[in-house]
Amino acid sequence: MTGRPDDEWLLRYEGYDPADEPLREALCTVGNGYLATRGAPPEARPGGAHYPGTYVAGVYNRLASRVAGRTVENECLVNLPHWPAVTFRIDDGPWFDIDTVHLLEHHQTLDLRRAVLTRHLRYRDDRNRVTTVTQRRLVHMRHHHLCFQEVVITPENWSGRLRFRSELDGRVRNTLVERYRDLADTHLEPVGTSGPAPDCVLLEMRTNRSAIPLAMAARTALVQGSEPIPATIRLRSAPDRIALDLTAEATPGRPVTLEKTVTVVTGRDHAISSPADEALRGLAGDRHLDDLLADHEQAWRHLWERFRITVEGHPDTRRIVLLHLLHLLQTISPHSADLDVGVPARGLHGEAYRGHVFWDELLVFPILNLRLPDLTRALLRYRHRRLDEARAAARRAGHIGAMYPWQSGSDGREESQQFHLNPRSGRWLPDTSARQHHIGLAIAHNVWQYHQVTGDREFLIHHGAEMLLEIARFWGDLAVLDPDHDRYVIRGVMGPDEFHTGYPGAESGGIDNNAYTNVMAVRALSWAMEAYAALPARERGELSERLRLDPTERARWKDITHRMFIPFHEGVISQFEGYGELAELDWEAYRSRYGDIHRLERILEAEGDTVNRYRASKQADALMLFHLLTADELLPLMARLGYPLDPDTIPRTIDHYLARTSHGSTLSAVVHAWVLARAHRERAVDFFFRALESDIVDIQGGTTAEGVHLGAMAGSVDLLQRCFSGLETRGGHLALNPFWPEALGTLEINLRYREHFLRLRINGDRVEVGSTDGSHQPVRVICRGQTAELRPGATVRFPL
Repeated sequence: MTGRPDDEWLLRYEGYDPADEPLREALCTVGNGYLATRGAPPEARPGGAHYPGTYVAGVYNRLASRVAGRTVENECLVNLPHWPAVTFRIDDGPWFDIDTVHLLEHHQTLDLRRAVLTRHLRYRDDRNRVTTVTQRRLVHMRHHHLCFQEVVITPENWSGRLRFRSELDGRVRNTLVERYRDLADTHLEPVGTSGPAPDCVLLEMRTNRSAIPLAMAARTALVQGSEPIPATIRLRSAPDRIALDLTAEATPGRPVTLEKTVTVVTGRDHAISSPADEALRGLAGDRHLDDLLADHEQAWRHLWERFRITVEGHPDTRRIVLLHLLHLLQTISPHSADLDVGVPARGLHGEAYRGHVFWDELLVFPILNLRLPDLTRALLRYRHRRLDEARAAARRAGHIGAMYPWQSGSDGREESQQFHLNPRSGRWLPDTSARQHHIGLAIAHNVWQYHQVTGDREFLIHHGAEMLLEIARFWGDLAVLDPDHDRYVIRGVMGPDEFHTGYPGAESGGIDNNAYTNVMAVRALSWAMEAYAALPARERGELSERLRLDPTERARWKDITHRMFIPFHEGVISQFEGYGELAELDWEAYRSRYGDIHRLERILEAEGDTVNRYRASKQADALMLFHLLTADELLPLMARLGYPLDPDTIPRTIDHYLARTSHGSTLSAVVHAWVLARAHRERAVDFFFRALESDIVDIQGGTTAEGVHLGAMAGSVDLLQRCFSGLETRGGHLALNPFWPEALGTLEINLRYREHFLRLRINGDRVEVGSTDGSHQPVRVICRGQTAELRPGATVRFPL
């Protein structure tokens, strides 16, 4: 990647290296929250350096596979037909293949401001003909079914027949992730193809088990300047693909432009008669390309006005922040609000984790809450619609309440794999990640934080309180009173760490009293009781009757919030009970032997050992408490439980786990930057830059090519927004307690709090908060003990 201070809105790549293409294709994905398409060249076929991929949010399919002698099922986000497919040939020569010509130039640019991908190249073929090729692609942000691919061919020293092939190619499978390649991967079956007009083709397919119909329609034209040029057109079709061959005469110095407009529609869409009809209707009319581009750019301009973040004096930092926001908005946008979808951990950018929804919304929602809270609300509805499935899962496990799945897809059942492949050993191993029941605690946190930021009582009354109460019921039931501790304990779970699946000798039974889980369970019970009390009397009575919630159960919750067991060892909070009895790992020896030890558990398993024997973490676990809870929340909670923390407990705990973490997850750098921000600002900044670099340089060596890490991208932005600024939204006011690193210069950021649209400016000297004009009520702003009332159209300033 290269860039200059004057083009911070451009992500540039110079030259062509097949080894770099998988990463570039993920980072150059273009999308609009409904669908996204990887940055593979239009002429590319799967295999080798390239992987064309298009994904529509929520389009999943389930297939059975034989793994380790057993039949298992996996639900996957489906790779849809390759709509950008365009290639060309000169006279009767070979179809263009970048890997067989002599490249003279190659530049690729992703315009972050407009989400437009451009590729420019010059090449010489085996007959010494020099040709310039410029390709441009976008997925429309306003008209979310609409996509556009442009290919411009300019002969430099030759003339002849130029033949294009513009195709909708349904010969696609889910084969991006190498470790999944033993699994079934063919998710689509053809329905039909047709050519409803000389310049138009239609491809219809459906998923072969979930039976979701989909249609793509494409209109293709050849122009010079703005005028159509004479061309012969020939239709080619097969059951799973359809193409137009367009042939025209080309002369030196005169560009020939192919314009391809595509519509993508599925049976999950609202207000359609059929996907095929809607796809063709979407191509109808006389839409001029310039007007479509203007609409697309305007939609993005409106989004960037809401999501404006400037780090003055740091163009490279700002460019990556913009890239992270771009990919967030290409995965989750206003179009997502009506789709019944969650937040896929790897975006709509690839097939890692099979497109499943984990807990990454924990890091995404703080960005949306303060800009597009209605979108957060819609994404929380994804969880509420699957509440019945979470209740059923709890019942099957012998509990009451709601047990949300660690991995979720179409219908809310547990989608975590039963076996996973260790690429180092080649062995398929039992996967116990479904024990990460703490996902329900993250959902409860998200519901409560949304309520705190927005004050949305309607959501709390009709959706949020029910979720909080059912999640609380599960944890209230899972906690049992242990006579040895004379406290409540929670056994047989997995924490956020993910390395520890059980105790040595009992590898898959889970661990007991994970500190993060126990503390967050206390918080979830408290939120549920607070939400219950906040409901209007009628709604409270109706909900209590519907859930059969009696005073005895609520009294038990209150008791748990005073008597939950929290483990400690050596003066620090234990990751889980028994952690202090595990062996220490020789970290330097393993770094010396392997270099990259991010995935330490794979290394140890390949050696015949197990990470369960060691004080070793993949990512932050106990430290997540200091990330999600402020000192004002955590210290009183611990004191109420009978564990008053002395001033050194938190820094001791941070140092203890910092020395014992492999950072095998991109989320780890975000959390460590957060917890170090107060006491070790320079180290926090180091972790901040590590979080920024997670995907742009692919620090995990190949994982970004399988899909971006959306949680880490959003989390790196939130470090600027809330961590270093000390921004909190609690108690109906806005609080700021900046520990702003001087090395980052000045932060300028646009936010929305309640009805106020705010402009926040922070540097090492002062804080400014300005509000736009309006008729809304003033908001109270607190900064390091100073309080001011912020009225519409006014600005308040606080010296630091």
